Amino acid sequence: MKVRQNLYIDRAVSDALETLARSRGAKKSRLVNDAVAAWLARLGTKEIDDLLKLRLDRLSRDVELVRRDLDIVIESLSLFVRFQLLVTAPLPEADSAGRAVGLARFEKFVSQVGRQLATGKRTLGASEPAGTAS
Repeated sequence: MKVRQNLYIDRAVSDALETLARSRGAKKSRLVNDAVAAWLARLGTKEIDDLLKLRLDRLSRDVELVRRDLDIVIESLSLFVRFQLLVTAPLPEADSAGRAVGLARFEKFVSQVGRQLATGKRTLGASEPAGTAS
């Protein structure tokens, strides 16, 4: 259902509307209706866009912090592994007792990492008071 409206608009806007209607072969009321509908639709999306922009900015900052922390962890691990491989002599093939001890230590290490990840306990980090060790 269409509702009749009596509106007052500036002469320059009225002339531009008349020119646009003639050039497109459209009715002025249809052009005004479409323009007002588009303007009203943008009002709601602008508010949503503003809210989403804040959240996306916050998420972007968080992702950057995680990426930085991950780079630190990867670099630290690679330096440690490199150092360990340079200073530790390989075990002779005949040293099965030494290899068994190494395997047991590795399994204990993997088990401890799994437990700490499951419980959220950290060896280093803000979740632990200063001066305590795991």
